[in-house]
This record gives sequence, structure tokens and C-alpha cells, in this order.
Amino acid sequence: MSPTQEEKYLAFKKLHERPGAFVIPNPWNAGTAKILSSLGFEALATTSAGMAFATGRKDGLAALNLKETLANCREIVAATDLPVSADLEDGFGAAPENCVETIKGGIGAGLVGGSIEDATGDPENPIYDFDLAVERIHAASEACRGQPFLLTARSENFIRGRLDLDDTIRRLQAFERAGADVLFAPGLPDLDAINTVCEAVSKPVNVVMGLVGATFSVDELADVGVKRISTGGSMARAALGGFMQAATEIKEQGTFTYGERALSNKVANDLMS
Repeated sequence: MSPTQEEKYLAFKKLHERPGAFVIPNPWNAGTAKILSSLGFEALATTSAGMAFATGRKDGLAALNLKETLANCREIVAATDLPVSADLEDGFGAAPENCVETIKGGIGAGLVGGSIEDATGDPENPIYDFDLAVERIHAASEACRGQPFLLTARSENFIRGRLDLDDTIRRLQAFERAGADVLFAPGLPDLDAINTVCEAVSKPVNVVMGLVGATFSVDELADVGVKRISTGGSMARAALGGFMQAATEIKEQGTFTYGERALSNKVANDLMS
């Protein structure tokens, strides 16, 4: 019998309360969710980048809408008994009310967690003003109250060209006071910066690995205070890299040795059963 949403939420919550760090990899569809579940991971998270690439679109806040994002979430939730958290982008709108609608939709889709970020999608003004960013997280937190849902608040400074650690910490601290359960600042440059963030807040901190450059291990990240490690769109890009290599081999060499590295049909079928 599959666990209920409440049971998955409680299991997810416990992962954030136990010692050490855990990895929450990011599938982009039902098949990749099944593969990750089979490998023994304890929770999964969606990836807007992975979903965008899989549907032939660029990664970006304007690439996906709320309806198709929630449809992808339901597909992944249905494919696994694991807790699933979601990349809910900026809440699909600037107003706090948009964040509330998005959180409610996520809960209705069977999610037990999700993130709201402070990026606007506007290159001229890439980060929401401080007060509005905090108000948006407060509204999302209120929508989570009494619900089986852990809210992650993201400060996007470092991946939007604002390399300001002090402002990032200021935002994360404000998001914590506004009710966020998990804090996330993607793109922090090194272990010292990650440690500084972890020491500046009391809620669990998520970092993303698989970006070019940073290759810290689970143990290294746990040692500086990280609780949760996601992979973002990097596993989707790894899969696309394998696909590109196979196609390039065929086109440029006329050979098909990539089949030796591919999953066998039996293994693939077994994973999907």
C-alpha cells in the first residue's frame, strides 16, 4: 500500500531533522523518478530546467506555466512512493497571492514540499525588492500552515549576477523569520561561503551540486552544516550529454558503440515496472 501524503511529509520532515546531510536528486519525468527511486534515494525534487529541456524549451522563468508544472509534479508523484518536493520557480507571478495559489496547487498535486525564489525573470531587475521578496515568502508560509508541506525559500543572487553574500544572508534570515522551513542560495562559490550561510541561519540549508566548478562531496558539505543537497538540472544535462555523444558518434564516425554504455532493454523495462 502506498504511503499517504501525510506519511510522506512526515518522512520528508524527518530527513531534515536527523544528523548529517541527505541528497535529493532531481528527476524531470516519471521514468527518471522511477530510476532514482530504485537506487535507494529517500526523497526527490522536480527540476524546471530538466522539464524545459525535455519539452524543447530554454530554462528560464518564462519557459513554463503553473498548469504544466503541476502536471509534471503529479506525474512524478504518481511514479514513486518517495516524498517529492518541487521547483515552483517564483510562484508564477510577482504578487504574494500568486505564491499562495502556487503552494495550494502544489499541495493538491501531492507534493510535500516546494521552493519559491526571489528572481523576477527581468534581466534589468533580476531580484525582487527585499520587502516584496519577504512578503511573498510570508504569504507562501501562511498557505503551508497546517498542511503537509515544507517551504523552501531561495535567494537567487549568486546565479543572477549579484555576488553579494551579505545581502544573500540578509534575505535568507528574513525568509526564515517569514516562516520558511528550508533555506537555499544556489551558486555559492565555495565551502567558506556555504559555511557562513549555514552558521547565519537556524533552519536547514539546501545547496545544489552538479554545476560547473563546484564538486564538493556529501561529507564535505555536511561538515560545513549543509542539510540537503539537490542536483537541479544537472542530471538532465548529463542525460542530454550522453544522448549528444551517441548522436555525434553516429553522424561523425558512422559507428554505434554507444550501445555498449546504454541500459539494456531488460534493465530499462525492469526499472519502469
